[in-house]
Amino acid sequence: YGFINTCLKSLVVEKYGEETWEKLRLQAGVQDSFLTFEVYKDEITMQLVDKACKVLGVPADTVLREFGKYFFEFCKRSGYDHMLRTLGGNLYEFIENLDALHSYLFWFWFCLFFPQEMNAPSFRVEKNEDGSMHLHYYSDRRGLCHIVPGIIGAAALDFFNIEISMKIVNQTEEEERTGKKEHIVFLVTQNPLFPCKERNEFSSSSRCLVDSEKQFENQLNKEDLEKAKNANGDRGNSVCPVKKSHWKTLRGIITLGKGKLLRGFDPVYPKSLWIDTKTFCNGLPFHMVFDKELKVKQAGVSIQKIVPGLQTMGICLDQYFRIIHPEVPFTISSIQKFINSQFVFQTRREMMPESWKERPMLELRGQMMWMESLQCMLYLCSPLLRTLHELEERQMHIADIAPHDVTRDLILLNQQRLAEMELSNQLERKKEELRILSKHLEEEKKKTEALLYAMLPQHVANQLKEGKRVEAGEFKECTILFSDVVTFTNICAQCEPIQIVLMLNSMYLRFDRLTTVHDVYKVETIGDAYMVVGGVPVPVPTHAERVANFALGMIMAAKGVQNPVSGNPIQIRVGIHTGPVLAGVVGEKMPRYCLFGDTVNIASRMESHGVPSKIHLSSSAYQCLKYKNFEITERGEIEVKGKGKMHTYFLIRNKSATENEIMGRP
Repeated sequence: YGFINTCLKSLVVEKYGEETWEKLRLQAGVQDSFLTFEVYKDEITMQLVDKACKVLGVPADTVLREFGKYFFEFCKRSGYDHMLRTLGGNLYEFIENLDALHSYLFWFWFCLFFPQEMNAPSFRVEKNEDGSMHLHYYSDRRGLCHIVPGIIGAAALDFFNIEISMKIVNQTEEEERTGKKEHIVFLVTQNPLFPCKERNEFSSSSRCLVDSEKQFENQLNKEDLEKAKNANGDRGNSVCPVKKSHWKTLRGIITLGKGKLLRGFDPVYPKSLWIDTKTFCNGLPFHMVFDKELKVKQAGVSIQKIVPGLQTMGICLDQYFRIIHPEVPFTISSIQKFINSQFVFQTRREMMPESWKERPMLELRGQMMWMESLQCMLYLCSPLLRTLHELEERQMHIADIAPHDVTRDLILLNQQRLAEMELSNQLERKKEELRILSKHLEEEKKKTEALLYAMLPQHVANQLKEGKRVEAGEFKECTILFSDVVTFTNICAQCEPIQIVLMLNSMYLRFDRLTTVHDVYKVETIGDAYMVVGGVPVPVPTHAERVANFALGMIMAAKGVQNPVSGNPIQIRVGIHTGPVLAGVVGEKMPRYCLFGDTVNIASRMESHGVPSKIHLSSSAYQCLKYKNFEITERGEIEVKGKGKMHTYFLIRNKSATENEIMGRP
């Protein structure tokens, strides 16, 4: 079930982080989330466990044990705490009732790991004289037994305040009705966890009890003892006599270490059974009594009605029923071995009346009780029906079930629960659909934002998204670069348009990467012209150095772009100027972030009056770079269109940076 995979995901995320889960999930090739009540292939869980071992570098038994501990806590957090606590008053009772839990909650706890379509594991526990226990674990699945110590250990510590150690003492394969089963025997030893104060009280109470025993024995007069004997004698007419010393009686009513008096209890049995046979068979309509040879000695009236063959006393029970759970051979010795488990019987189709052969077979669930004096087994059971639909399929009615049998209430309550579960499943599916849609929406949003940020500076784009007006800003000093392709007009005249597009695209992709490397802002491209700025829209003191390094990278990158006419590398001219600008967003339909001012014009003139494969600097750009470890040569005075004579320079190289650093290569 998805509950298991969700728990495994939660464990990895909580202990190792989201990144580890994502890595593990991708290696296992499974989805990111699971629906709680959806049945998934068993291979998914096994792949997750296998990849967890490899990714985390931890042995499989350690992963499964940790998973077992975490699964116990996960179940508690999921609302099953009180249900688990009521299984037993001690660890022995808790384990003894695990199989009963499987029967009632087929989708819960261990059963979750083994869907109903498959066979749930079985547990059998034996007490040893030294206080230890042998836990027998039977399962169709091999290699998962290490989950058991994790869960049982966590339950023992949480519910009973004891630490346990579990080690495998025997491991075999047994041939059962459904095939081979793994049979693991764990030795369970317990160590109570007393706080210091409580331990001292415990030991002192033990000593006090021994001393008190002697004192109390002296004080207890014979008269009181005689009265106690007489009182017991009066009860003896109706009670089976049990010989006890008065100290055993006292110990029975004193809780060691706490001193609380408890009311002693001895069951009272009548000398003969005060119920006639008819009343018994009517009052317990779904019971059966059979001997060691499985011959039926007695059966309730309702089970006789459904399986008429039971009216013939002395027939063999295994002719009419098969054992569904636990998966053991239909023999008295196997039943006695699992006598603490709940037994599920199913009618055999071939032995049913004709009217029943088209219906689903009836299943009975109940407990076995061995009657030593009669050498017979009593099977107290009820029909295993979960819904009204199952009741109708078998053409049965609520009236067929005894009024005292809670199966009546369970069917009606379960009907309501199934409706709630279906609603919960629908909500969970809708939630999952919304999560996937939200994820896709987030991905599309990121694509849209990436496209928007490619057109406008991020802070400007964010202001426009919020509906705010973007005011034009003045930048007192920035560095602007223009570039173009030498003889571009001639190339266009001799080539197909697609060749020009491919050439420009190849060149601009290289230039765009360099803008990221040197953190400059690409303003626009018009034909073969490429414009960038440093210090806008975010003012920085190193704007000139950034643009200079970018220009050097452009010259290097252009050598990798082929001229479609000559087949040689293309040549570009680059011009740089430093000065003040005004920047702002122009237009609404296709808004652009534009720069205005004479600085833009001069930078453009530096490019148009430049030399192929050279970086042309204005005097203001030179002033910003001359002490920054760049090699610069003087060009001298030139006539600049619209500006008259200007003293200009050529940027040669960066003395402190390698070619790889300029190009942003590792």
